[in-house]
Amino acid sequence: MKLIKQGLVLLLSAALSVPLLTAAQATPSSVDTALVKRGDVQIEVMRQGQGPVIVMLPSLGRSGRDYDVVAAKLAADGFRVLRPEPRGIGQSKGPMHNLTVHDFAADVAAVVENEKQGPVVVVGHAWGNFAARQLAADRPDLVRGVVLAAASAGKVPPGSKEKPISDDMRIAIDGPSNMKYSEEQRLEFLRKAFFAPGNDPRVWLGGWHEETHEAESHARNTTPVDDYFAAGTAPILDLQAEHDAVAPRRFSGVLKSMLGDRVSIVVIPNAGHALAPEQPQAMADAIANFARRVFDVKK
Repeated sequence: MKLIKQGLVLLLSAALSVPLLTAAQATPSSVDTALVKRGDVQIEVMRQGQGPVIVMLPSLGRSGRDYDVVAAKLAADGFRVLRPEPRGIGQSKGPMHNLTVHDFAADVAAVVENEKQGPVVVVGHAWGNFAARQLAADRPDLVRGVVLAAASAGKVPPGSKEKPISDDMRIAIDGPSNMKYSEEQRLEFLRKAFFAPGNDPRVWLGGWHEETHEAESHARNTTPVDDYFAAGTAPILDLQAEHDAVAPRRFSGVLKSMLGDRVSIVVIPNAGHALAPEQPQAMADAIANFARRVFDVKK
C-alpha cells in the first residue's frame, strides 16, 4: 500500500487468456536496415516509422526481432523506432570477450548519434535494461527517458538476504538457449522463467544467440550495479509484468523506493518475463504513453 501511495501504479486491462500475436497481425510499417560503425564494432539497426525516437534493446542473447509487433505498433502510433542488434546477432559484430555493460551502451550511443534525432527514449527489456540504464548514466545528453521492461533492478529491498535473481532462476534463464537440453526441458525452463501461466512458451524456443548470451552475461557479472542503477537523472518507467518470475512482485518497489518520483510504475497483467510476445499491445501502449509525456507531444 505504501508503494501505491508513493507513486503511480497502473494495472492495464487485459483478458484473462490472450493468444500470442505474430508480426503479421500488427499494423504494417516499412522497416529498413542501417549499419553503424564505431571503430572495430559494427551494429545493425532496424529502423521504422517517423517521429520522436524510441530505441528498443532486447533480452539476454536475443534479437530485436522479438519486438517486431511492438515496434510496428509504436511506429503506427507516431514514433520512429530503432532496434540495434547486439554484437553477435545479424550483421552486428565486434570484440566479444571481456566486455562490460559500458561497451554495450556505447554501441547504442553510436546508433543514437548516427540517427541525429536525439535525445531518445530508450527501452531495455530484461537484460537490455542494464544497457539502457548504462546509456542514460554514461550519455545523459542522448537520453530523454528510460523504460525498463520486465527488468531486474539489480538490488533487493533493504534487509533482504536474497539475491536479485536466485541461482535456481538463473539456471532457468540460461536453460532455453542451451541445446544440450531436450525440447521439453527447454520448454519447462521457458515456462518457469519467461512466460505467465497459460501463455505458450514455444514462440521462444528459437531465436537464441549463444555467443551474445555469453558476452552479455559476462558484462552483467563484471559491471558494478551502481554504474548503471540510477540511469543518470532521466525519468524512468518501470514496466512490470504481473507474473514475472525473474523480477518478482516482492521486489517490485525497489527502483521507486531508491530513486523516488523519477520512477513511475505500470503493471501489465497476464504477462511474464518475456512480456512482448505475451502482451504486445499493452507493452506498446505503456511505452507510447510514457514517451508522449517525456517528449511533451500529444496523441
